[in-house]
Amino acid sequence: MELRLLVTFEKVATVLSFTRAAAELKYAQSSVTSQVRSLESSLGVELFERLGSRIRLTEAGERLLPYARRIIELSAEARAAVVEAEEPAGTIAVGTMESLTSYRLPPLLELFHHRYPKVQLTLRPTLGDETRQALRQGTYDVGFLMERETEHEGLETEVLAPEPLVLVAGPGHPLARRTGLTGADLAAARLVGTEPGCPYRDLFEEELREWAPPFMEFGTIEATKRGLAGGLGIALLPRVTVSEELASGALVELDWEPPFTLVTQIAWRRGKRLPAHVRLFVEQARRLVREESAPSRG
Repeated sequence: MELRLLVTFEKVATVLSFTRAAAELKYAQSSVTSQVRSLESSLGVELFERLGSRIRLTEAGERLLPYARRIIELSAEARAAVVEAEEPAGTIAVGTMESLTSYRLPPLLELFHHRYPKVQLTLRPTLGDETRQALRQGTYDVGFLMERETEHEGLETEVLAPEPLVLVAGPGHPLARRTGLTGADLAAARLVGTEPGCPYRDLFEEELREWAPPFMEFGTIEATKRGLAGGLGIALLPRVTVSEELASGALVELDWEPPFTLVTQIAWRRGKRLPAHVRLFVEQARRLVREESAPSRG
């Protein structure tokens, strides 16, 4: 079995689309189809069922997929061991979310841009379930998760930092002058949030489920903060995302303590042999995110 055929098969099996696989591999779709058929011919089995415009793996394809991934990973590891490049090189597909990309990861991204220019980082904006599934499938090399859970089936995870949450509003909001706020108080206010699926938005909504209040969705954290500063409502956000606004007085912290906590962690597929440049990324993420989140002394 040729390695290039296995690489193509693994990509098609991961995305379940010849068209998308061709785009990601930068092949013509006819080349992808031809390579999969060549592999099927050499093995004497069909690897995909064609269901109109959709495809799915056959039983033989399901059995081949984990072996294909192991062979691809071993090939990359062998190349790295033999070549011993003077500086780290390779690509890393990283699943992450806006609050982490914008507020936790800049030092890490800057480090790799300036010190390791041959490492190409591709950031994929996804939320929890989608990130975890992409890691299991091998679409992402590593992922950053912000959530309560610290263990997931099929994944290796490492907690990097706690993520304190804070309820905030504009300084002129009526709740800004009140103490001892209750769930009913919050539900009666206009709630502003990012999109559903965001972990702190979902937990906040669950906490207020008794009142089932509607949320005004702004999509991004920056848009949410501008809406809050303009007096449009209140929102629960990670403290790291609003630290500058709280310091400047553009936003104020409301007197309510979330009954749940979140952590930021890094994850990769369990059993995956991480290439040297990916191990370096994990090591530097561990160091920099922990340094950035550590309470200042002095």
